[in-house]
Amino acid sequence: MTITELQEKMDSGEYSARIVTEMYLERIEEIDKQGPKLNAIIELNPDALEIADSLDVERKEKGVRSMMHGIPVILKDNINTGDRMMTTAGSLALVGSIAPRDSFVAQRLREAGAIILGKANLTEWANFRGRNSISGWSSRGGLTHNPYALDRNPSGSSSGPAVAVATNLCSVAVGTETNGSIVSPASACSVVGIKPTVGLVSRSGIIPISYSRDTAGPMARTVSDAAILLGAMTGVDPRDPMTQESDGKSYTDYTLFLDPNGMQGARIGVARNFFGFDDRVDQVINGCIEEMKRLGAEIIDPVKLKTPRATKRLEKMRSRVFRYEFKTGLTNYLSELGGNAKVRSLKEIIDFNNQNKEKVMPYFGQEIFLRAEKDRPLKDEYYRAVVQESRRLAGADGIDAVMSQYQLDTILAPTSGPSGLNDFISIAYRRMGGSSEPAAMAGYPHITIPAGYMYGLPLGISFFAGAFQEPKLLKLAFALEQATRIRRPPQFLPTAGLEL
Repeated sequence: MTITELQEKMDSGEYSARIVTEMYLERIEEIDKQGPKLNAIIELNPDALEIADSLDVERKEKGVRSMMHGIPVILKDNINTGDRMMTTAGSLALVGSIAPRDSFVAQRLREAGAIILGKANLTEWANFRGRNSISGWSSRGGLTHNPYALDRNPSGSSSGPAVAVATNLCSVAVGTETNGSIVSPASACSVVGIKPTVGLVSRSGIIPISYSRDTAGPMARTVSDAAILLGAMTGVDPRDPMTQESDGKSYTDYTLFLDPNGMQGARIGVARNFFGFDDRVDQVINGCIEEMKRLGAEIIDPVKLKTPRATKRLEKMRSRVFRYEFKTGLTNYLSELGGNAKVRSLKEIIDFNNQNKEKVMPYFGQEIFLRAEKDRPLKDEYYRAVVQESRRLAGADGIDAVMSQYQLDTILAPTSGPSGLNDFISIAYRRMGGSSEPAAMAGYPHITIPAGYMYGLPLGISFFAGAFQEPKLLKLAFALEQATRIRRPPQFLPTAGLEL
């Protein structure tokens, strides 16, 4: 059921927040822990039913706070909740870590009346520990499986949230992204994923990777549900100065922009340089493009949006900036935990991992951690110059320039190819293709919705645009979704192609 349908049933008295929560808890036990054993949920909120009861009383006595009132939400396990649940980034090094207070995202969701049902598994440390990491695997949570073909990877790093949403273990979920970590698993699991403009959603209380790129964002089965969740997450947060940029540019209700006729008159550029890695993927996306034409969109095909890699020197500088941002941000995060964490620094985490190598590093190492620990601190002017140069290449000289040149409303591309096999021996899983980098580098919004299937494996189509253009992207994505209604639920097949 959608959020709107759940609200209608709770308003009529047919359901209550407690009943809805109980049904999701039963499904998690049946599907995630038993049944196909997806391994999407890493921890459940022991207070969920009590919270649901209090929200039911409030509904009767005062009415609802918002469309999220009584709606169960799953958070990725790098998002703090100031309750009895841990926040670990999937790492055994942080097991036992209880956040002293909610992240701003969790706080906003509680204020909206949402029920934080639990935490979801992820690629350990949000895929920022070792070079050959396995998407969806963490030392705390194990391996999350793709529900469309259980021997396939769900992509990452927001693997658990994507699978939880796809298999109806919750209404909606919150993932995080630095580069592709929301949109890629959303594509692989046939759900909607929104990577917002950096600064639209606060990062305070979220285990960090990159201050210049990190953001949290919604994952849902429908564009409407994603829009409802996004509106509940926005707001200026004094603890995250970047959110000041969203003042006057954010909304608490993004459903205002959902228009089934939203394609009419839109100018859409096709970034063909992100095509060509598989003819079958291209065929699915080209089918979506034909549907957009039928809906009244003007298609400009092709437009050239290059992945902004610039020079090898800049690439090397960017890698160092990433590690610098991670180490600085992690140090600050751990200091806020006080005595709640058994590790106090990146070095202590590295030492813990070495001491528990068999459990923590059976499949891949911690090369990124080691490099970050050895790096010398960056000078502020050097750091700012590299971040600004990266954003210029991807933003002003990239997405902005192409949209201005062709007077576009959005640029589209395949989100990625179909998910690969889980292979612990050769670490063979690699995504085919991918279009997440330009919007990630620029700090711009990116939305993916289901586009179709290849041998039963989901494929997504991506839309991106300039800063704070979420309303426009939601309008276009909603119009295509409503016209095609392409998404179908997973069947938990043992491997791909059995339904053919």
